[in-house]
Amino acid sequence: MKQYHDLLRSILKNGAEHRDRTGVGTISHFGFQTRFDLRQGFPIVTTKRVPFRWVAEELFWFLSGDTSEANLRARGVDIWAEWADEEHTGKFGRTAGDLGPVYGYLWRSFGGDYPQKNGVDQIAKLVTQIKTNPDSRRLIVTGWDPRQADNVDLPPCHTLFQFKVESGRILHCQLYQRSADAFLGVPFNISSYALLTHMIAHVTELQVGDFVYTLGDYHIYKNHMDQVNELLSREPLPLPELKIKAEELRGLEGLLAMKYEHLELIGYKSHGKIAAPVAV
Repeated sequence: MKQYHDLLRSILKNGAEHRDRTGVGTISHFGFQTRFDLRQGFPIVTTKRVPFRWVAEELFWFLSGDTSEANLRARGVDIWAEWADEEHTGKFGRTAGDLGPVYGYLWRSFGGDYPQKNGVDQIAKLVTQIKTNPDSRRLIVTGWDPRQADNVDLPPCHTLFQFKVESGRILHCQLYQRSADAFLGVPFNISSYALLTHMIAHVTELQVGDFVYTLGDYHIYKNHMDQVNELLSREPLPLPELKIKAEELRGLEGLLAMKYEHLELIGYKSHGKIAAPVAV
C-alpha cells in the first residue's frame, strides 16, 4: 500500500523531534492527506501483518457503544489493555476496565452523563440521514467532546468523520485524526475506517467510493525507527478484496448485528509481523 509508505516517508523527510506526553519522544510532522479508492481493493498494510480480525472486533465494540475493556478483551483483542488497569482508570474514580467516555460512548451517546446513555446517538442519526437525506452535508460523527477530553486517559485520536453520498449511489468517507502513531496506530485506523465505510454502504444499499484520510500531528515514536526502516525496505503486495456476506443486514439494526463471520477478506497476503512497543 504505497500511500502508507508515502506517509511514513513524509515524516522522515519533513518531521522534527518533539517531546510528548509518554516521555518516549517522536519525530513529528503536522498536516497530511491521502486517499484510498475502496473500489480498487481493501486498504490494509501488506509490508507487515495487520490482524484484520482485531480491526473488525474493535470497530464492532465502538459501534456497540461499549466502553468496557474487559468486553473487548473477551473477543481476544487486548490493544486497549495498557489504558485499562487500575492505575489509569483510578485517576478518574473508575474501576479497572472502565475506560470512561471513549469512542463507543461518544459515537452512541454524545453529550450524555456518563455512564448513563442519555446523549445523542450519532450512528443512528447518520444511518437515518444517509437513507432519508443523502445530499446532506451534515453526515458527521464527532468523537471530540471538550467536556470529556480530560475525563479519560486517552481521548479520541480519530476525532471526526464525515460521509458524502455521490449521485445517490456512491458513499465516500473522510476522517480527521488529531494524533496518529504512524507505525502502530495508523495501519489499524486506515483499515478500520475503510471497513466502517464498507459496512455503512452495505446497510444503506450504496457502493463504496473513496476513503480520505486527513491527519493533524502524525508521528513516529523514536523507539519505532528501526521497525519503520525495516517496513520501508519491503515491497508492497497487491491489496485484497473485502466482501460482506449478509445481504439481509440493513439499517442501524443490521449494522449493529454485523459480526466477523459476515466479513471475508479475500487474498490478503503480507510480509511478516514487525513487533514494536506501544507508548502509553
